[in-house]
Amino acid sequence: MSITQQYLLDTHRARQHGDPTPPAPGEHDWQAMRELRDHRRYRAALTGRPARGRTRAALARLFGRPGRSAGKP
Repeated sequence: MSITQQYLLDTHRARQHGDPTPPAPGEHDWQAMRELRDHRRYRAALTGRPARGRTRAALARLFGRPGRSAGKP
């Protein structure tokens, strides 16, 4: 059974029982990613490592930022 089919089944059951409908699949993905980032920063701070977003900075250097050239800081 796919995620969409399970969601439709859960929605149907919720309507039959008068319960609130469940959130759609993928609705809270960005929130979960932000929470994961915050948790990683927290763990880095606990171990004494700097939590500065090294991955994002490296990707920005690699692909360039809008309005800036890739070679300039």
